[in-house]
Amino acid sequence: MDSQDYLEIKVNVPGEELGDIIAAAVSELGYDAFMYEDGVQKCYIQSAMYDEMALTLTLRSIEEFTGAQLDWSMEAMPKVNWNAEWERTGFTPIECGDFVVMPFGGDYEGTLEPIFLNPQMAFGTGHHHTTFMMMQTMQSIDMQGACVMDLGCGTAVLAILAAKLGAASVSGIDIDAVAARSAQENVSLNSMDFPIVCGDAHDLQKDAYDVILANIHRNIIINDLSLYAEALKEGGRLLISGFYEEDVEDILAAASQHGFRLSESEAPAIRSREGWCCISLKKN
Repeated sequence: MDSQDYLEIKVNVPGEELGDIIAAAVSELGYDAFMYEDGVQKCYIQSAMYDEMALTLTLRSIEEFTGAQLDWSMEAMPKVNWNAEWERTGFTPIECGDFVVMPFGGDYEGTLEPIFLNPQMAFGTGHHHTTFMMMQTMQSIDMQGACVMDLGCGTAVLAILAAKLGAASVSGIDIDAVAARSAQENVSLNSMDFPIVCGDAHDLQKDAYDVILANIHRNIIINDLSLYAEALKEGGRLLISGFYEEDVEDILAAASQHGFRLSESEAPAIRSREGWCCISLKKN
C-alpha cells in the first residue's frame, strides 16, 4: 500500500476459501490489500474510494451465491508496515501439478518445483480457485519458446510459472501500482528478470503474444476482448478466469465475435471449481 489513509473492512468467514472469494470480488471496488487471519478476511481501501453501498451489494451477492451469512465491520487504519504484517501471517504452500507456490523462506518438505512469493497483500497465491485453475491449464499447454503476457498479474505467480514452463519471453501488467511493484520483486525472488509494468490492456502490443493470461473480472474480459485479439498472434491462446459458471455463456458468445473459439488441444477447455471457471480460447 502507499501512504494514503486506509479503511479496514473485517468480514467474519468460515474458512480461507470464502475469504479468497471476498478478496477477489472487492478488488473490483478498489480494495488493494487483503489478509486472512483466524476466521477473519481483512480488506483494505483508501478512505476516499470507500463506497458503503457498493460493498454491501457485493457482500450480499456473495451470500446469495455461497449460502454463507457474512458479518462485517469497518474502521479507520493507523499507518501499518505491510511487509512486516505479511511476514507475521504469511500463507501456506499450495501444490498444483509439478509446482508448489510458497512464501519465500518458508518450509516445504516435498519434491515439487517451488514458485516463491512475497505477496505484500496483492491478490494471487494459488489458493483461490481461479489462480489454481489457470495454473492447471497452463501446465497442459506447450509453453516452450512462447511469448507470454500476464495481464492483471497480481503477484506474478502465473508469469513466473510461464517462465518455468519454458516461455522465451514473459511480461506482466497490473493496473495497481502496489501489485506491480510486488510482482516485480517476486520475479526477482525466483531468480528471473522480466518486466512488470503498471497499466491495463491498452498497453498491450499488437500481434505480439503467443499466450495472454487474464485472471480478472468478467466485465473487464468482455470489454477488452478486442484488445486481446489485436495483441495475440494468429493461432495464439487466451487463458481467462475470474468469473463464475453462469458467466461462461456470455463470455463465449462475446469471444466468438472477436475471432476466438474454444481451444481443442487442452482437455478440458473449460474448467470448473467450486462455481468458478477457467476457459482456454484460441484465436482463429
